[in-house]
Amino acid sequence: MTAHAAAPAHAVGPSARQRFHIYLDIGVVVAVLVVTNLIAHFTTPWASIATVPAAAVGLIVLVRSRGLDWTELGLGREHWRSGAGYAAAAVGLVLTVIAIGALLPWTRPMFMNNNYATISGALIASMVVIPLQTVIPEEVAFRGVLHGALNRAWGFRGVAAAGSLLFGLWHIATSFGLTSENVGFTRIFGTGVLGTVAGVVLAVVATGIAGFVFTWLRRRSGSLIAPIALHWSLNGLGALAAALVWQLSL
Repeated sequence: MTAHAAAPAHAVGPSARQRFHIYLDIGVVVAVLVVTNLIAHFTTPWASIATVPAAAVGLIVLVRSRGLDWTELGLGREHWRSGAGYAAAAVGLVLTVIAIGALLPWTRPMFMNNNYATISGALIASMVVIPLQTVIPEEVAFRGVLHGALNRAWGFRGVAAAGSLLFGLWHIATSFGLTSENVGFTRIFGTGVLGTVAGVVLAVVATGIAGFVFTWLRRRSGSLIAPIALHWSLNGLGALAAALVWQLSL
């Protein structure tokens, strides 16, 4: 066998035209997310209910038409089992941390969110509003659609960096009342302008870090099941813990 025949074939990268379409897809996805965020938080109260779920469905249809398959979106059936395993571990870890935090006197006030002051309200939020309006559509949009589009362009490092940053910035609009609605944060930062700014910065940093963890879980498990479960446990179990802490403080 000749040396020429034995030499491995060089992988052919995407053409300039293909790269343009990849970057165009990313630009469209990001633009849709920006517009969705603005409509959901700065228009009518009703818009916040359906805008993000509708955008997530629309983005799936869009990128599927652009060639992303179900596995690239984290929805392939071959990864359901691994996704479920990582999901169970993530929920168990969060449940343990929340239980400890809710029991310790110096961290308990951080759970006293005014939005979840009643058990009934927390149950509805945890089991209906949070998963359907926030967790599932956000994970589909960020760890599904955006993850798949960014991965085609820059691989996991690009997904981890750009995806986490965008996920942090996504939460600016929802963090304006963070310090005024939470007893613990109000005690630390106050409710003035500086307190509001501190709350926004804290939220962006925290959700950016969370976005990286969600992205790692998505890559590690190959499935959206794991980041969805972790995301829900942070929000949903947090809401239930808040209601429990409020009841114990009465």
